[in-house]
Amino acid sequence: MKEDNPSQETIDKWQKDPNNWIWGILYYNKEDKRIFPPKKIAELGFTVNFANRNSVLAFIAFMLFALGIVFMITSKK
Repeated sequence: MKEDNPSQETIDKWQKDPNNWIWGILYYNKEDKRIFPPKKIAELGFTVNFANRNSVLAFIAFMLFALGIVFMITSKK
């Protein structure tokens, strides 16, 4: 069942379901369409939903941007 605007109860159920966490740290839930859902402990920030293609693309874009900055800084020397 796909939900575009899940209820807080559904979100809590997804977060607590150990089947949605690979090795307890990587979030993978095909039903969850959010790009950056909160981490298992919400106070620690956000994570990437590796089952969502847009989420993975945003993660890759961020990593390429960060690597580009590092490359620019280190190539100035």
